[in-house]
Amino acid sequence: MRRIQKTIFAFVALAMPIAPTWAAEPSAQELVAKNLEARGGAEALRALRTIQFKGTVRFPGDFELDYVETRARSGQGGAGAVRYDSTLQGLTLIQAYDGKTGWAINPFGGRRDAETMSADDARSLADAGLVDGPLLSAATNGSTVEYLGREDFDGTLVYKLRVSEKDGDSFVYLLDPGTYLEVGVTETRKVRGAEQVFEYELGDYEKVGGVYFPMSVASGQKGSSERQQVSIEMASANAEVKPGYFAQPASPAAKPTASK
Repeated sequence: MRRIQKTIFAFVALAMPIAPTWAAEPSAQELVAKNLEARGGAEALRALRTIQFKGTVRFPGDFELDYVETRARSGQGGAGAVRYDSTLQGLTLIQAYDGKTGWAINPFGGRRDAETMSADDARSLADAGLVDGPLLSAATNGSTVEYLGREDFDGTLVYKLRVSEKDGDSFVYLLDPGTYLEVGVTETRKVRGAEQVFEYELGDYEKVGGVYFPMSVASGQKGSSERQQVSIEMASANAEVKPGYFAQPASPAAKPTASK
């Protein structure tokens, strides 16, 4: 009787549908590798020495500026330089980082001379100047990357990766599960002792020099409904950049006073 029962149990077990086996969650390293492949691959990324974007930036209140962003590799470990030129009615706001120092010229604030940025403000530009971006630069600049699980983002269950930099700043990247491209970023910084959190939504990816970059970026402070919108109309890879393009201009020498 016991042998018959064992036979029946074995038959029932074979007849039952096999329960689905859920795939193991990916590691941070696997997701970074998939993102790198999705962007265009390591070889294409290494071949980019400079990248330039031209378009418009629309601010809350519906006023719009012409926009030029130029990034370049400037040193070891993937370090970069960056310059933003935003123009309205003949006036151009310039914000730049030369690989060591941040500076700005703000004619809208009544200033025509370049002013050196604080270290806190310059850190943000230093990250913006990374041609590879903070996520793919982490492998060479000492940042750590960890997998945070998944999250609903506009109806899609995206992957979350956190990049923690050595200076304490961090980025949480949201990767689309189908393309493995970034669709969102949350940036957290300490600026003059206060924590600041900004959110970015990325879209309309196009290939530039064999590497995918977002042509649409909406950004704003976390908790605020106001967003500024960058729309890229033209992008170019490895364009020549004039010497000193990223360097802070020297202030005009003071005019000598006339002797009496």
